[in-house]
Amino acid sequence: MTDTGRPKVPSEPRAAVDALADHLSATGERPVPPATNRWLGEAEAVARDAATDGLDAETRQKRVRQAAGLLNSAETTGDEIADRHIKAARECCRVVLGE
Repeated sequence: MTDTGRPKVPSEPRAAVDALADHLSATGERPVPPATNRWLGEAEAVARDAATDGLDAETRQKRVRQAAGLLNSAETTGDEIADRHIKAARECCRVVLGE
C-alpha cells in the first residue's frame, strides 16, 4: 500500500507478478465472504506459483492468465481494503499480460 492507502501496482511485469501474489495474500487477512474467499484463495495459489523463481516466461504468463480468470469470478467483498487489493491484483494481471 502507498501512504494514500491505494495499493501499489508496478509497471514492470516481473515485479507485477510478485505484487499480484502479495495483493491476493492481503485479501486473506480481510473479512471476505466465503464464496469470494474460495476464488481468491485459488487465485493466490496460482499467483504464488507464478512468482516462483526459475519459472519460464510462458508458464508464468499462463499462471497469471489463470489468476486473472479466477479474479473475474470474485465479486466485491463488502470490505473496502480487500476490494482495493482485488482491483490492484487485476491491474497487476493486466501489466503482466500486456493489456
